[in-house]
Amino acid sequence: MDNICHTLVGAALAQTGLKKRSLLGTATLLIAANLPDLDAVSLAWGSSAGLAFRRGWTHGVLALPLLAVLLAGAMVAFDRAVTRRGARFGPLVGLAAIGVLSHPLLDLLNTYGVRWLMPFSDRWYYGDTLFIVDIWVWLMLAAGVYLSVRRERRGGEAWRSPARVALAAATLYTAGMFLLGRMAASQVRAELRAAGVPAVRVLASPLPVTPVTRDVVVDEGDGYLVGGIRTGGNLIEEGHWPKRNPLDEDADPAIAVAASTPAAEVFLRWARYPTYLVDHRGGMTVVHFIDLRYARAPGAAFGTLAVPISSTQVASRAPR
Repeated sequence: MDNICHTLVGAALAQTGLKKRSLLGTATLLIAANLPDLDAVSLAWGSSAGLAFRRGWTHGVLALPLLAVLLAGAMVAFDRAVTRRGARFGPLVGLAAIGVLSHPLLDLLNTYGVRWLMPFSDRWYYGDTLFIVDIWVWLMLAAGVYLSVRRERRGGEAWRSPARVALAAATLYTAGMFLLGRMAASQVRAELRAAGVPAVRVLASPLPVTPVTRDVVVDEGDGYLVGGIRTGGNLIEEGHWPKRNPLDEDADPAIAVAASTPAAEVFLRWARYPTYLVDHRGGMTVVHFIDLRYARAPGAAFGTLAVPISSTQVASRAPR
């Protein structure tokens, strides 16, 4: 999920009363809820480095307890050097652990996924439940935090309730989105089965703003079908895309050459529904790698990679 959502979750957790367990409790929860995203520094080395490192080490089982301990220690050190209010390590490490754990749990909900078992396994886990920026979750959590803070400032006794209700509502909404997504995928499988079309994998991706609509990608074994579906409706097909082994030189040697580049190797390990287009126009060969869960055309803002290949490179890999 995006960092606004992570921050709102941290704030809502604080307003449930958790912040009262320690001095600097709110600050600890807010920082902890975002802390695993420190891997975003990898983007400074380019998008390929970002794909290789993001949602991996800092979101994995070893990093989560370590980040909580380091954050709690940093908060205690800050208190001793600046605020001098007597913050204690024990309660702070508990709050930090809650905030840090909330982060990969939220990231698990979208189609990008998270690598929980890093560094032991590079496997991705996907929830396919919420769009990475879900304004309805924002609104629920923001309303709960706002009402809770306002009540607290006015001296109300039930100031914790709005935040608790907001977290419960967001949880129920997420559960509903999970069910709608699975229902959409089941409907697509049933329609394709009735038509005699194989469906090896079906992705029913959530879309922004519209909870009842899903973007659909179907792995048919030797190709991909893309389309869309609304809750209670039928699959609307939007076209087919080729599915090729990128190292298959018989299809087009340019694909194999491009796939062997470091950037493409990273992209193809990350992609869930990769397809490839080869553009030979203008005396230049460019292989466009596309992950259909995010893009349907070369040059899209996200989910694509263009690899230029020289004629010499293609000739060297062409079958003789």
